[in-house]
Amino acid sequence: MGNPSPNRPSDPPPSTTTAAAAPKKSHPLGLLDSVASSTRSLLTAARRSPVTTLVAAFFLLALFMYGEDVRTIAELSIDDYLYPDADVYNVSGLPPLVLPPPSCDLSRGRWVFDNTSLPAYREKECTFLTAQVTCLANGRPDDRWQYWKWQPSNCSLPTFDARRFMEAMRGKRLMFVGDSLNRNQWESLVCLVQPILSKGRKKVVKRGSLTIFHAKEYRATLEFYWAPFLVESNSDNPKIHSIEHRIIRAERIEGHAKYWRDVDYLIFNTYIWWMNTADMKVRRPNSRYWSEHDEVPRIEAYGRVFKTWSNWLDDNVDPARTSVFFMTISPLHISPDKWGNPNGIKCVKETLPYLNYTEPLDLNHDMRIFDLVAKVSRSMKRVPVTLIDITKMSDYRKDAHTSLYSIRQGKLLTPKQKAEPDKFADCIHWCLPGVPDVWNEILYTRILSKSSHSPPSPSLPLPPK
Repeated sequence: MGNPSPNRPSDPPPSTTTAAAAPKKSHPLGLLDSVASSTRSLLTAARRSPVTTLVAAFFLLALFMYGEDVRTIAELSIDDYLYPDADVYNVSGLPPLVLPPPSCDLSRGRWVFDNTSLPAYREKECTFLTAQVTCLANGRPDDRWQYWKWQPSNCSLPTFDARRFMEAMRGKRLMFVGDSLNRNQWESLVCLVQPILSKGRKKVVKRGSLTIFHAKEYRATLEFYWAPFLVESNSDNPKIHSIEHRIIRAERIEGHAKYWRDVDYLIFNTYIWWMNTADMKVRRPNSRYWSEHDEVPRIEAYGRVFKTWSNWLDDNVDPARTSVFFMTISPLHISPDKWGNPNGIKCVKETLPYLNYTEPLDLNHDMRIFDLVAKVSRSMKRVPVTLIDITKMSDYRKDAHTSLYSIRQGKLLTPKQKAEPDKFADCIHWCLPGVPDVWNEILYTRILSKSSHSPPSPSLPLPPK
């Protein structure tokens, strides 16, 4: 992965059409002028009529609640004004991209140390990172985890090219759906692309379970939607989900899925939240209360969820427009005896990957879930699902977790908490830059492979409120 220049805004590539040929645009500030004019008219009328006063109150309340949406609409209009030929940018200046053949297994290979082209970005230069993954800022004393690239055994993995990727995203929506590991990957992708975007033309908007990164020059969004079980559950609040007894509704998905409609690239995951107990609490169909549930073996519950998920895809996704991906198991490293360090504590103080490629590293994954995901993905005919296998490559990276350099309940670990690493070390999430950057290189490769054979999709609709 090349090391981009993070602070230099990129000029738009030269247009292939003349300004005269571009469609006529309305003034970009017209929307805001219209809102202001309507507000003044309502306030004037309100003085004369109690009914109008009530209407005016509702109008102003809506403007307050959805002010972010109004600003977003106005800003997209400004983008159309500033970049009237955005849909016909000349990208012929980009070098040819050599993609690996579809038959090449990108999940098999080895980690190679590379302190020349890595990291792909610097932690302090990506202002969109959350404190959960900024390990250097949180006090981690080493930085070697950032300098390992993945080398597949039988082909080459293309370096992530932010300009080329964003050209493929122009006018489109990409959405990660799942748990905090998919959020980890979403943050990585935002950091990979943000250096090529001009200052002031990129921002993050949060709306409940949905977090949206706007790349305004491209009229594109990179989004993350919180749904740790994919289906509805009692843990769906993105801020309050530390619930002792987590209960899922295996046949209910529409409460989440309504936000996934009309997305061009959907990337799903769900695994780690299934691993707390051998049996899952599943609310009975048509029940009125969460207390009305059954204890179901994990793999049976997972199968019911995947049936609901795959049926929704078949019924609601247009494969001519939307590409669907599924990320496999992201490992947790809590058993140092597995990698020959019986005196270790989880992933604490690990500074090198596991580099013995002759002996598999068994981390006790529930491979029944892996196999079920693979089987369902292969069976999807109307809506193809591309499996992104990150499991084995990530197994080796015992060194790359946030460990003691993360946050707990919104705060950095205290010295007292760090003195109890067996209890507080986070060996699930990953420091950034780091391993999720490689996951995104593979995703990038698969998306570019698809887009090189696909017609352009319709223009980007605004993300849902």
